[in-house]
Parts: sequence; C-alpha cells; structure tokens
Amino acid sequence: MPSSTSNSKVRLTASDRPGVAQPVPHRDIPMLPWNGIVIGALVMSLLMLVAWEWHWRAFGMLPTIRSSDGLWAIQRRRIDNGEGDATVLVGDSRMYFDLQLPVWERLDGKRPIQLSFEGTSPLRFMEDLAADPKFTGRLLVGVSPVMFFEGFARRVAAIKYYRDESPSQRIGQWLSMHLIEPMFAFDDPDFALATVIERQPWPARPGKVPLTDVRKISVTEMDRNTHLWSKVEADAEYRALVRGIWMPRFALWKHDPPPAKLRQLIREQIDRCAKAVMTLRGRGVKVLFVRLPSAGPYLELENTLLPRADTWDALLAATGVPGIHFEDYPDLQGFDLPEWSHVSPADADRLTENLYRIVEHDFWHRVRE
Repeated sequence: MPSSTSNSKVRLTASDRPGVAQPVPHRDIPMLPWNGIVIGALVMSLLMLVAWEWHWRAFGMLPTIRSSDGLWAIQRRRIDNGEGDATVLVGDSRMYFDLQLPVWERLDGKRPIQLSFEGTSPLRFMEDLAADPKFTGRLLVGVSPVMFFEGFARRVAAIKYYRDESPSQRIGQWLSMHLIEPMFAFDDPDFALATVIERQPWPARPGKVPLTDVRKISVTEMDRNTHLWSKVEADAEYRALVRGIWMPRFALWKHDPPPAKLRQLIREQIDRCAKAVMTLRGRGVKVLFVRLPSAGPYLELENTLLPRADTWDALLAATGVPGIHFEDYPDLQGFDLPEWSHVSPADADRLTENLYRIVEHDFWHRVRE
C-alpha cells in the first residue's frame, strides 16, 4: 500500500522552477463572524486598559508629565527665544523637586527656567550654558555632595537631544504632553508592564549586589515645576520602600570609588566648574551655589564621605563664587524630608520662599558681575 507521503504534493520552490515566478500562496479565509470578533477584541482591550488605569489610580497615582529630554529641551529653548536674562536653575533632584516655580515667580515677578535633572550633576549643564552667549542672566547651582563631586551624569544626553531634536520629535513631545500624559495615570515609566515584571522578586545572580531601581518619587508639570510625590510623605509603607532603595546605595558609595580616586574626582569636578564659572562671569552672568537640605542617614553619609571642608568650602574658594549652605541658615532648616533627601510637598513652598529671600536680599546685589 503506497504511503501517504508518496501521494502528498511537494511544493516546488523557485530553484525548482527556473525562469518561472513563484506562485502566490492562497489560503481561504474561514467563514466566521469577523465583525463580532473585532468588536469583542476592542471591548476586551478597552476593559484591560481601564482595569490597568484603575489599578494605578487606586495605588495613589494621578496623571503627570514625564520628565523627558523633550520636556527639558522646551525649557532650554526659552533662552534661545528671548529669555537669556532669566534666572536659571541647574542641579540634581533637590534643586528640581524642592524649588517651586510658582512661589519664585510670585516673589520675583518672573518664572525661573528649570534645567535641573534627577540623579545628575549640574556641571555639564553649566558648561553648556557657559558656551551659549545668549545666556546672560542669573544661575542658581544646586550642589548635592555625592551627585556633584562624584560627577554623576545620568541625564546629560538631554543636551544633545535639545541640539538635534527633529520636527517629528517636537510634535511627538507636544502630542504626548497635551493629549496622553495628562489623561492616563499608568503612562509613567515606573508603572510600565515590563518594569513591573522586571522588579518582581526574581532570584539574584550570584556575586551581584542587588540594587533596586529608584521608584517614582516626584510629580512633574508641563513647565517642569516638580515636587516630591505626596505618597512618599503620606504612605508609611511606600516611604519605607524608598528609604530601603537608598540604603544599599549608601553602602556602595562608601567604597566606590576608593579614597584616592574619590579625591581625584573631587578635584576634577571643582576644576571644571571653576572654568565654566569664569566663562559665565566674564559674560556678566551672576552665579550662586546652593546646598539644599538633607537629613538622617543621607546627611550622615554625605558628611562622612564628602566632608564640607574638602568639597563645599573648596568649591567656593576655587570659583570665587558665594554659596548658601542650609546648615548656616536657620530659615533653611527644620523641614520634613520623608526619605531624607527631598523636602515634602507641604514644606516645599516655604523652603522656596525662604531661599528666595536669602538669595535676593543677601546675595544677588553683591555678587560680582
């Protein structure tokens, strides 16, 4: 009896049919209720979308604007578009989260340009502004010891993005910040499904120090006015989670880099900063350094690892620029810092107002041109 294999048709390939075009495969579409299937799929997708949105809103999240490179570029272009004499803020997350732009505008009459970034030294942004002759205003530089003197550069790619941003990227940023981000709470990188899956308690790799990514701790608006997320302040469990993410980093920072390398890094950052300051002040820009509050184990680490005399005092001496250190001003102390590094939303307005009065009354008028 012939086998079924011998009776089956063998499909010829192009190599078996020289000079003859390969026939287009044909497959009959089964007769199914496709309209109902499509509608059912759309309804199911919508229900899953609503469920995911409801889940994160129940968690305490509300729609917020992403702290993207495109959002930063919008503020950076204000200098190009006639606001070169503005007050500009550069720094890491303390300058970014703690200073409230509406409060500063109410007191000063003009809204500052917020160019700070979380987890990033302001030095590269200072150098960018020093190279821009259109900037002739006032520069407030936030100095957080670890970020500044160890040269963290997590978000400096925003500078290249600003210079190279295409029309389609600008349109995409506008559409996202006006039509999507203000509507959906789940549209946040911390709540992306892939991120949620990645941070599940998977087995750790042997020999690898487990470092949990920093969770969402801030809320941003369209002009980059930002404050600490109220959940960090109000939710004890979430606050403990954030603090628990800092602690392994404290242990790592104590030993990496080693002391000799750390001293070299400090010197390099101060030297680069002094060059940028010289260029800025040569153009008439007023520069002022600000050391905003920290507390608890975070402050203890900073004082131990990066003593004030070796860092802050050395920076002021090398640059010839005055500075405001929170430990020297009672009006900059006594604030609530839920996770030791950023002022609570309830205190941020008062901190901003107190700092503004110190800056305006005690410094700007006597900072050398």
